[in-house]
Amino acid sequence: MHLNSTSSNNNYINSTPFAQANYPPYGENFFKYSSGRFSDGRIIPDFIAEYANLPLIPPYLHPDYHQLYVYGVNFASAGSGVLVETGQGKVIDLHAQLSNFKKVYKLFRQDLGHAEANKLLSRSVYIFSAGSNDYSTFSFINSTIPFPQQEFVHIVIGNLTTVIKKIYKLGGRKVGFINLGPLNCFPLFRILGNGSLDSCKEEQISVLARLHNKALVNTLDKLEKEQKGFKYLVFDLYNQALQVMKLPSKHGFKEGEAACCGGGLYRGDYSCGGKSGIKEYELCENASEYVFFDSIHPTDEASKHFAQLFWSGNKDTTKPYNLKLLFDV
Repeated sequence: MHLNSTSSNNNYINSTPFAQANYPPYGENFFKYSSGRFSDGRIIPDFIAEYANLPLIPPYLHPDYHQLYVYGVNFASAGSGVLVETGQGKVIDLHAQLSNFKKVYKLFRQDLGHAEANKLLSRSVYIFSAGSNDYSTFSFINSTIPFPQQEFVHIVIGNLTTVIKKIYKLGGRKVGFINLGPLNCFPLFRILGNGSLDSCKEEQISVLARLHNKALVNTLDKLEKEQKGFKYLVFDLYNQALQVMKLPSKHGFKEGEAACCGGGLYRGDYSCGGKSGIKEYELCENASEYVFFDSIHPTDEASKHFAQLFWSGNKDTTKPYNLKLLFDV
């Protein structure tokens, strides 16, 4: 099960071009069509499914794949947040995603019976990537956050904790988190700064990301002590992304700072595909050489790099153990 990362659920709602990737050049280097993923190909959950010997995880709103839900389902909505107010009216927020999960739970109970449904949910792994849009929306789009930093993080983490506890109550026991990356260092946000990778870490959204990541671990550790059978891990995207951006050649890339698709400085103006209000954009020749495909999202190759670390990395990348071990316990 996967909640709140880029998938194609927004193809089936009245969303905006900013939150949809159902047009070229998205998807063209792997699927050969625009699959709804913000990538030239696959995203992290696609690789995790491959490593776990599962089919590609279908989006919840796709009308044709209900019979595959036993292998997993993606509830994610690009542009959504933990908070209802983030992207309100144009995305599926995390609490609405939880409601969709409850509907799948009821389907399982109808089709499999209570005992088998409960067994399936208890051995499933729930992957979360949530929070970045909450901080970037208020810091970048609204220019200011509505509360002091620590209080705002507390509100986001509190809402996230509520969802985790409700999944636990329904039988979920194993949760894998991708923490927040160094958001101000992404091309979209760096065009507003001075361009230095060192300075971008000190700007507001990245500071909020670090506060969030610390609070997330503390919260999950507390839940593990309180909730019998609850297990978690956190993949450290923040530091892994910084490493690959600073030293791309060490990790098999040529370009770690500029996006493959877009315009302006670092190709960071979010113009990829020409559907975001800016018709003209540039596209690199070989996306696999780049860490970023558009001004926020990784390429297929970068997603593979991060997914491998998430799946089988050591304690420098994923704590307290990796995703493969969480699948096996």
